[in-house]
Amino acid sequence: MSKRDYYEVLGVAKNASADEIKKAYRKMALKYHPDKNPGDKSAEEKFKEAAEAYEVLSDDNKKARYDQFGHAGMNGGGGFGGGFGGGMNMEDIFSQFGDIFGGHFGGGGGAQRQQQRGS
Repeated sequence: MSKRDYYEVLGVAKNASADEIKKAYRKMALKYHPDKNPGDKSAEEKFKEAAEAYEVLSDDNKKARYDQFGHAGMNGGGGFGGGFGGGMNMEDIFSQFGDIFGGHFGGGGGAQRQQQRGS
């Protein structure tokens, strides 16, 4: 299965501002969050897809690579650095919520979670 365009996933234009991208991701994440959709594999996949899109589009360097090369620009040579490219991890997705929601989601923010991991 080929990946959908990240802008399409979040429902934003290619010239969307960082704030518009963040708002669109937050809306998608809240809609498809596993806690709101227990046992719904389709919602979980959409949640992961939105998180992956946000991971790229919220980072200026990754976004520039994606804009130039599409999904091919995200593989290998410095793509995700072991993040989403090596297999998505729900804990990594939830750690993003600490940044977006001010640490009030999923029992603690991303910084707190990283300290627990010893990073």
